[in-house]
Amino acid sequence: MDQLLIRTHNGLIQGYVQNGVRTWKAIPYAEPPVGERRFRKPLPARPWAGVRSGDMTVPLAPQRVNPTGGAFRLKRDQIPQSEDCLYVNVWAPDEPAPQPLPVMVWIHGGAFVTGGGGLPIYDGSELARRGGLIVVSLSYRLGPLGFTHFSPFSGETEDGYLSNAGLLDQIEALRWVKQNIAAFGGDPQQVTVFGESAGSMSIAALLAMPAAQGLFTRAIMQSGASQAISDSHGRLLTKGLLDILGIPEDQLERMQEVPAEDILRAADELKQAAGASAVMLFQPVVDGKLLPVTPLEAVAAGSAAGIEIIIGTNRDEGALFIPEGMPMLTKEQNARAYTAVTGSKEAASWIEAYPATVEGQRQAMTELFFWRSALQFAEAQLPHAAVWMYRYDYAMVPGDPLLGTAFHSAEIPFVFNNLDLLAGAGMPVNEEMRGVAERMQEAWTSFAKRGQPSTPSLPWPAYDAEERWTMVFGAHSEVTRDPDADKRRMLTGGSDRRTT
Repeated sequence: MDQLLIRTHNGLIQGYVQNGVRTWKAIPYAEPPVGERRFRKPLPARPWAGVRSGDMTVPLAPQRVNPTGGAFRLKRDQIPQSEDCLYVNVWAPDEPAPQPLPVMVWIHGGAFVTGGGGLPIYDGSELARRGGLIVVSLSYRLGPLGFTHFSPFSGETEDGYLSNAGLLDQIEALRWVKQNIAAFGGDPQQVTVFGESAGSMSIAALLAMPAAQGLFTRAIMQSGASQAISDSHGRLLTKGLLDILGIPEDQLERMQEVPAEDILRAADELKQAAGASAVMLFQPVVDGKLLPVTPLEAVAAGSAAGIEIIIGTNRDEGALFIPEGMPMLTKEQNARAYTAVTGSKEAASWIEAYPATVEGQRQAMTELFFWRSALQFAEAQLPHAAVWMYRYDYAMVPGDPLLGTAFHSAEIPFVFNNLDLLAGAGMPVNEEMRGVAERMQEAWTSFAKRGQPSTPSLPWPAYDAEERWTMVFGAHSEVTRDPDADKRRMLTGGSDRRTT
């Protein structure tokens, strides 16, 4: 058998060489979640006859698409959408290695409503080639099709409509990796999951879910930590969605006949009714079964014992969400919003520390929502495994209202080292940027291969409750001790344990 024809548990797949690596795309890991399978648990993919081509495009899960291409100007409106979206892509070095290689599995972000594992920005070629490892990306159900809290309304049936379907998709994809990655040259005992935003929040949930235990050994969490809504909140949202669609709670089976576009439209209407202060309507829900408690509670209790993590945020996360000229929320609206997303009544007083300007509100979102949750998650995991903390500070285009900040998602093309893709979209790319990409990529792959991100050119000590070493990635990356310590103590209630 040649190096591109791979026998998986489901059948043969023919790969191809692209960008100097062996590539296999659109490999099904589960049955299509369509028709009667909509809203139900994913089932393993069925075997296929003959040889499947590995050069097909993975469709996006049904979603709304930004026609401008977003911050990176990478348009995706020409990529087909389909509920039949449960696929993985695999990249491997051009030459097979004598020993099984570590594996990195990417879980994409997009607020649980947009994105896809097959987007070009997530191409794993450079990670596989430069890192000398196997890279996998996965897609999962999104929005109301993946995160509606149906289980309270469908009874105790074994295969009824459920909650957290998108998370179960991710678990099924990780099971596929465990069963099949050795055929591609990967080591199923050395799997690192990494993800950004909702992908990172997904990882937080996976670290808390009993069904995900044993499926990965390390985790990298970029700009996202513990995020879940309560059972009661999930029930209210599900009831609201059903009411808009005109479907009674005891007739859920009618949902499989509703066109996906109508479900998305109902979700839009629900979002509009929820108001400006509503955050993500569709996200992981603490259902008491699949996700027994919040990810933060579970991790603090040891659910992820032994799993090393890298966790961090970007310096200007809020810049992506609060553009120049955006109407400001009132103090009361801000207080309600941040009290809701942080779960802390103190947030109403914290928000007073940030001016009612675009810059002030950007900083508030960055620190109250993203940084605070990363700090809490790191603290929760410290007694159970090694943790490394980072902050991404690099601004690609100084002076630009958005690209001149370290905005939410800005680090992604640097982690994947896909800067040529940005250059092709008309963005300036220089050697300084390539240096930042190389340092980040080397740290990420070092962690996946050796369990710690230090490299000869960039030593990175672990995070602890005394020194709180934090790697700051920028034009001149360096490790910093306990950055913004006073604000960190305010946001987390933590104390400075140093004795000096």
